[in-house]
Amino acid sequence: MIIVIGGGPAGFFGAIAAREADPDRPVVLLEKSSAVLAKVKVSGGGRCNVTHACFTPRDLVAYYPRGQKELIGPFNKWGPAETVAWFAERGVELKTEPDGRMFPVTDSSETIVDCLIKAARAAGVEVRTNCPVEAVIPAVSGTGFTVQLVGGEGLTCEKLLLATGGKTSMKNAPGSTSTADGYSLAIDLDHTIVEPVPSLFTFRIDDPLLTGLAGVSVPEAQIRLADEGPGDKVLRQIGPVLVTHHGLSGPAVLRFSAWGARRLHDLSYRFEIAVDWCPGHSSGNLDGDLQEWSRANGKQQISTGGPVKLPRRLWAALVAHAGITEETKWADLDRKARIRLVSALVDTRLAVTGKDTFKEEFVTCGGVPLREVDFRTMTSRAQPGLYLAGELLDIDGVTGGFNFQSCWTTGYLAGLGMAADKL
Repeated sequence: MIIVIGGGPAGFFGAIAAREADPDRPVVLLEKSSAVLAKVKVSGGGRCNVTHACFTPRDLVAYYPRGQKELIGPFNKWGPAETVAWFAERGVELKTEPDGRMFPVTDSSETIVDCLIKAARAAGVEVRTNCPVEAVIPAVSGTGFTVQLVGGEGLTCEKLLLATGGKTSMKNAPGSTSTADGYSLAIDLDHTIVEPVPSLFTFRIDDPLLTGLAGVSVPEAQIRLADEGPGDKVLRQIGPVLVTHHGLSGPAVLRFSAWGARRLHDLSYRFEIAVDWCPGHSSGNLDGDLQEWSRANGKQQISTGGPVKLPRRLWAALVAHAGITEETKWADLDRKARIRLVSALVDTRLAVTGKDTFKEEFVTCGGVPLREVDFRTMTSRAQPGLYLAGELLDIDGVTGGFNFQSCWTTGYLAGLGMAADKL
């Protein structure tokens, strides 16, 4: 028998793949909560960003702050193209949005949840909910395990897949000594754990500059860590930025938080960022543009607009941030004020005082070290008969469907690995 612990995307893909590859071997999937695929259901604002339209493995791995090297081989075996085909074969068509994200054409995560549940049922996977695992005991001789459930029941199996996911929330992740069940089970089975910390989060910022700007979006801005030391690796991202009621969000912020996950954790989520609202301009070029604009639009108020295409509310706020009154006209812009305006546009300093979740989603940086897993089959290098997949591993991607793709891939390869003796 094969047992899969964890009813998320990696667990379901692993269970289905194992059962379809070896229909004669029972597969039991254990989920500790009352519902499976909870994270799939809430992802993408309830739409489920299944994967990303990036079909070249070496291009695809560039979106993973952790796991780049290890995922090249797995993505050559099972990547976004295979994922799209898998769902299509089961009646679920995916669509590609302009930014490459892929969603079901129904725009409903329920479509994906229903598909996975039906596929598991059709394959003959036994799904058991409300089945928290208390312990896993390896066989004394040979391979195999006894999975002890809370309440006393014990199940024996030859192969075991741990796909319990990462942290169940971000609330207790930073600095916490508590771990999710999967981490404890992995440790008991001779694995180590890289401390789990949050990834993909938004910034809490309490600065007068952002007051009244909630909802303002900039198509392209650059964010960098302001207090980088001479030996630090440059941490910066360019992309869309959204002002929220609590600070900043948007793809650039989320990617920044992913690539800087551990560094920002070490800073206790209190640091200063520098925002360049118009990264296509250098300071010198922008100063020249402002001078030309002043000569051509001398009678206009500076607060009403300028040579840089920014949302009007943001432009006015940056002008005020530079110490220029609302009534000041372009003809009256002196050199000192112009320098302050350039600085406000390309080097806005904002103090981050904490983090927030991105919608209802959460991603973990950390988990089982990748050196402890054979990525050809997702086999444990520490425990014969044990397989690991999904976010329990120290793998995480940026936003855009990449985290689910690593779950589909590692889950599928683990399923084939568990059925390898039959294959």
